[in-house]
Amino acid sequence: MKKIIALLMSLTVIASVTSCSKSPDTDSIAPTTQAQEQEPITLTNKMSANELSRADKHALTLLDEPAEGEHRVELQQKKVPLDEYKEQYLEPYRDQMTDDDYQRALDYLSETEEKGETEIVVSAMVFIDGCYYMGYVPEEDYDGGEFTYQVSHLSDDYDGVSEPTEDDIIWEWKTAANPEEYLEQYRADLEKDYEPADLDSMVRQARIVFDAIMNKTYVEVPDGTYDLFSETNGMNPLFSDPFADYRKNWEFSRSDVEAIKDSIDEYTFYDDELATGFLVHVVLPPNYDKDKTYPVFFLTDAVWRFGNTPALRRTMENGEAADVLLVTLGYAYKMDGAEEANRFTHLVIERDKLLDFITDNVMPYLGEQYHIDYADSTLFGHSDGGVFAHNALFKSDKYENQPFGRYIIGSPAFWGLYDDSLDLGAEDCLNDYGYFDRNEKLNKSVFICGGDKEDPDYEDMYRGHDTTLEGISKLTERLESHGADVTSKLYDSHHYQFIPEMLLEYLRTTYPSK
Repeated sequence: MKKIIALLMSLTVIASVTSCSKSPDTDSIAPTTQAQEQEPITLTNKMSANELSRADKHALTLLDEPAEGEHRVELQQKKVPLDEYKEQYLEPYRDQMTDDDYQRALDYLSETEEKGETEIVVSAMVFIDGCYYMGYVPEEDYDGGEFTYQVSHLSDDYDGVSEPTEDDIIWEWKTAANPEEYLEQYRADLEKDYEPADLDSMVRQARIVFDAIMNKTYVEVPDGTYDLFSETNGMNPLFSDPFADYRKNWEFSRSDVEAIKDSIDEYTFYDDELATGFLVHVVLPPNYDKDKTYPVFFLTDAVWRFGNTPALRRTMENGEAADVLLVTLGYAYKMDGAEEANRFTHLVIERDKLLDFITDNVMPYLGEQYHIDYADSTLFGHSDGGVFAHNALFKSDKYENQPFGRYIIGSPAFWGLYDDSLDLGAEDCLNDYGYFDRNEKLNKSVFICGGDKEDPDYEDMYRGHDTTLEGISKLTERLESHGADVTSKLYDSHHYQFIPEMLLEYLRTTYPSK
């Protein structure tokens, strides 16, 4: 309901399978990699101009208290030639307009012509830190004086359930003497539909937008940069609150992170296709040498996995493992990385777009900052992330860029692909996306893992499909049947408790101290 109003206002695994591996050494989880035999790999950065402009490296901010700061305000306008405006955007809707509204549109056309401009703005949207602003957008030359604006609200007769029709929408013109008066009216218009905290955020956003327009501190972005109406499973990250801060949901030891904070580089990324902001943390190894080449250990779900990096780094420090770059991928702090809707959307529903982002944006970009041994690098994902890691592995042959030679598929929730309301390609997934129809062999090393007690954890979710452990067993069997370099191991654990132990063990065995 709130989104509608806002838019209107703006326009059995087998019990014996405890560990199975091609190697008789069940204490080792390191596959015998084929990747190290390849020639050095280089990647091509395929980020758009917009994505490159928004990528930024800075010191760690995870430990900081949320604070008011500068916000990126972006103006996205759709413009058409003057001679097309009346024909395409005015006359076809004449019967839906009042005489006053029609005259206002003609006046707007005349004013634009008088300015000597050849195009006219037919829609203008503003985004604050990548989040859609739902209030009035002042004209670019607005100087703080009186202005007239149009608002809409739903009729009192609207049932609140069905899709609103034209009869349910009431449009109204209002005049404000200045921005402050508009802010007062804006708050009053929203009071009956929003909670106080949401209302405060929306009014605060409006103030930022007016300031940015009047002070010319906004950035104009090309039309189509943001797709407001692109939704997946009912969620569009553009509708996030730009002032939300979910640092409190990140699980880590503050003292452990403080001890190594000077060895952590933090990056912000934005992905056009996902319309989402991300954070990447790069934890440098002890005695990092910028001229040396290191493999990357890439962990998804940074909201939890970043907290494992201090222990992993201590393992290198103690000489128990070789030096690697620990890289975690999480959301920008205004999105909750622990929220299942966010994870399921990007790790499962939009897994191909996320794979594009990591393969063609993040890893090539990091390769420009550090010397990376891609062939010996590892991608890890767990649960929904295990579905993603499986997708990444078996679609890797479709990419020019090859950022990973190793993959960890942890407790893959393949059963989550059977959603009656979504076509998530479950059968294609369980055929490993046709990889072995396209290729004779898999030139990657794979470690598949889970907890031997985890099946009951999600028994209500299976609905007759394979359990997590059955999925692990069958995936292992498929890979072994194709002679792949695969190791599988189950830990004495439920769904996720084994991960810290597993990561440490994997680091020691896959990247042994030299």
